[in-house]
Formats: sequence, structure tokens, C-alpha cells
Amino acid sequence: MGSFSPMHWMIVAAVMLVLFGGGRVSGLMGDLAKGIKTFKKTMADDVEESATARLTHEERLATASPASERERTMA
Repeated sequence: MGSFSPMHWMIVAAVMLVLFGGGRVSGLMGDLAKGIKTFKKTMADDVEESATARLTHEERLATASPASERERTMA
């Protein structure tokens, strides 16, 4: 009790097909797939942007004056 057997899930799927039709369920799954692809692409873009920002920050630190380097080591 509490978990559904594979037979229960097949019945639920059959009821959904009868109520919504095959085309509508197919369209919903396609929209879900597009959403997942967009999410993954956005996450990859964010990772690339943060890596670029980190690189430029390290470059700024490397070209910093000796006075600012002393301040960094004191902090």
C-alpha cells in the first residue's frame, strides 16, 4: 500500500489518453522537452559567464599595483 504497481500507471496513462487525446499529450511532452532544453542551455551560459568573470577578476588581480597587493595580504 502506498506505491503504485506498473499496472496502475498503465491505467492512469490510458485514462489520460482517453481524456486528452494523443495529440494533446504529445504536444505537452514536446513543450516539456523544450523547457528542459532551454533550462540546460541557460545553466550552461551562466557557468560560462561566471568562468569568464572569474578569469577577468584574476587578471585584474595580476595587474594590480603592489600597494593593493599588500592590502590583499593584510586582509
